[in-house]
Amino acid sequence: MAESRKLAAILAADVVGFSRLAGADEDRTLARLRTLRSDLIDPTVAVHGGRIVKRTGDGAIIEFRSVVDAVRCAIEIQSAMVERNFGLPEDRRIEFRVGIHLGDVVEESDGDLMGDGVNIAARLEGVAEPGDICLSEDAYRQVRARLDLAISDLGETTLKNIAEPMRIYSVHVGGAARPRPAAQAAVVPASPAHLEKPSIAVLAFNNMSGDAEQEYFSDGISEDIITDLSKLGELHVIARNSSFVYKASPVSIPEVARALGVRYVLEGSVRKAGNRVRVTAQLIDSIGGGHVWANRFDRDLSDIFAIQDELTQEIVAALKLKLIAPKTGGGTQRPPIDVEAYQLYLRAREQTWQHTKSNNAFALDLLQRAVQLSPCYAAAHAQIAFIHANGYIMGSSDDPDKSLEKALEIAARAIEMDPDEPQAHFALSVALTWSRDLDRALAEARCCVALSPNSPEGHLAMSQALKFSGDPAGALETLEAYMRLDPLYPEITLYFIAEARFALGEFATAVDVLKQRLDRNPNSETSYALLASSYGHLGRMDEAKAAWAQVFRIDPNFSIERRRRVLPFRNPEEFEIRVEGLRKAGIVE
Repeated sequence: MAESRKLAAILAADVVGFSRLAGADEDRTLARLRTLRSDLIDPTVAVHGGRIVKRTGDGAIIEFRSVVDAVRCAIEIQSAMVERNFGLPEDRRIEFRVGIHLGDVVEESDGDLMGDGVNIAARLEGVAEPGDICLSEDAYRQVRARLDLAISDLGETTLKNIAEPMRIYSVHVGGAARPRPAAQAAVVPASPAHLEKPSIAVLAFNNMSGDAEQEYFSDGISEDIITDLSKLGELHVIARNSSFVYKASPVSIPEVARALGVRYVLEGSVRKAGNRVRVTAQLIDSIGGGHVWANRFDRDLSDIFAIQDELTQEIVAALKLKLIAPKTGGGTQRPPIDVEAYQLYLRAREQTWQHTKSNNAFALDLLQRAVQLSPCYAAAHAQIAFIHANGYIMGSSDDPDKSLEKALEIAARAIEMDPDEPQAHFALSVALTWSRDLDRALAEARCCVALSPNSPEGHLAMSQALKFSGDPAGALETLEAYMRLDPLYPEITLYFIAEARFALGEFATAVDVLKQRLDRNPNSETSYALLASSYGHLGRMDEAKAAWAQVFRIDPNFSIERRRRVLPFRNPEEFEIRVEGLRKAGIVE
């Protein structure tokens, strides 16, 4: 068997107390672990250039090009777990231990790695505290001058089955470095970047232009700042849908922060006059209400992208984070986009938020004009693709099948133009899901989240692909992550939750969630249809028939056959469970 020897950075990780967690609730634990792998671990490893060599039950062995990449990846995952475990009882928390070593390994022909490099990383992981990262001395030397870390020197330690004692170091994520009783540590002070993950909401910037029609421009600037910040895995960024609720109304920053579950709030204003634009912004710490940072930018309109980049970098600097360049390089540098094309794109994006057929048609016209001016405007192409996909999903297109074909083609083209555009991967994921290409759909959604860890759209797309692939538990976990990003989530989210609960056989819970959805949107025929089936499975026949009657009150043309044909379940039997509930209620034969 062919093999090669090389030096590699190896990361070993596993779940603390996995047997105890699985013994208490095996299904929930396995579902959560699958979701963590799909929407956190695998995308984060990919972003940092890692290769998952093998999974070891509840853990993994991962190879990186450098120790710096391995440590950055581990810190991002451990920081995310601090947030995900917040508020959970200790007996339900999933926590990881991580060991990292730089050493000699042997690579087999099938890609597997063996040798001391792997063995030592695994032993380091075994002595790490929950939530910590243990480094060998060889690994520590690679990062001590390059990363600002909270480090504890644990001294010489004997590792199981390793002949000589090794000096090891511990990185504690989520607080200051902590010594262990067995080895009094020389502590390097923690930097704010490695304390608990900072969280931020960007409010809609005020339009100070004296022209109400310029509202789209100030909103667009705010939304683009959210988009830029969302690409940073070190931040928790609230979605536009939630932070824009407070638009044009007097707000108390501490109250907004409490409602959205964040510490920092960014507010500002935009004044556009002729070819000049002024953007002012201030970052407020909700604890005490103090100003962390404030600045004003006066530029030509043609420099609007530079303003956004500078503003984002200054916010990040104020929070003491580090901007990480996309894989293709270039940091936050943007491709050259015509300013008029950008303004058309902002107006179109505002129109699509209205979610109506006429608004989408108007948005398409604006976007077509935008891409004529800037043919390589990937974000505009991605928006066009999503509108076409939505036309198929909602059945609002004159030719739905043709719309889906266009969505696939245009989204793929957008990715060719800019592989680092998250919205392009989101649009392609949606189109692939409804084309029943669910494995590729899930891959594209994960890519979107890898590029933009705070992308609410990416999490929604992932949840849909998981649901239709037959993993409703994974879909629920992903929806929970989405709702943390968008705490004032739209009411359709409740329908997605109900679908997942229904697929898990939790019909009573599905009824409760559907009622919440119908309280907010009493004209959802799909909710009434699923409610009728849920009642049927529960033996509540009269209520099932009453709910079914509401379906046709709202949509006289509602068709089970069309739903069967359109919904892209990998296993058709999952749709038939819905029909079976209606049969039990005597609604269909």
